[in-house]
Amino acid sequence: MSNEATVHVVDDDLAVRQSLSFLLASDGLSVRLHESASAFLDSLRDAPAGCVVTDVRMPGIDGIELLRRMKAKGWSAPVIVITGHADVPLAVEAMKEGAVDFVEKPFDDERLIATVRAALERGASAAHRDAETAELKARLATLSEREGQVLEGLVAGKANKVIAQDLEISHRTVEIYRANLMTKMKAGSLSELVRMALVCGVATR
Repeated sequence: MSNEATVHVVDDDLAVRQSLSFLLASDGLSVRLHESASAFLDSLRDAPAGCVVTDVRMPGIDGIELLRRMKAKGWSAPVIVITGHADVPLAVEAMKEGAVDFVEKPFDDERLIATVRAALERGASAAHRDAETAELKARLATLSEREGQVLEGLVAGKANKVIAQDLEISHRTVEIYRANLMTKMKAGSLSELVRMALVCGVATR
């Protein structure tokens, strides 16, 4: 990873920008702050390589549209979206548009830093991405048909109760399948599991 790699923070909330800047800079990362998606897009020509951390909900151009416009401009830096607790469907949409990960508010400082560093390294290594995808697909292949169906429901942002109703099984059974999924996919959280599934091309139901 290049020492010049920069974390571009895009958020309309000044307090959030300053907080993220302090956190990331305290870990030795180079940071640039952007008050809106428009301001960031205007700076793309001169923007140093790195990754982007953006709120998914912003006035004007939101995080989803930002991803689309970055793609249209051919700027392929890894993007991490910050979401609210109820925004898993939005996070899924963001990852379908190319985001590499998402972090839920209120986020853990160490988790965010680890996610940013992982994004920077993924951005610097296509070989790493390819190896990661192959490993995740190998894990996915170990799932049973029912586990795969539960995973599809989770990727769609459905609650366990809704998945149980869709599959005509008990809520407790869904919890068991979900625990099996986390173990087989080696996922530490729901957001990580969703990211893995999307990397492997799992479609929503």
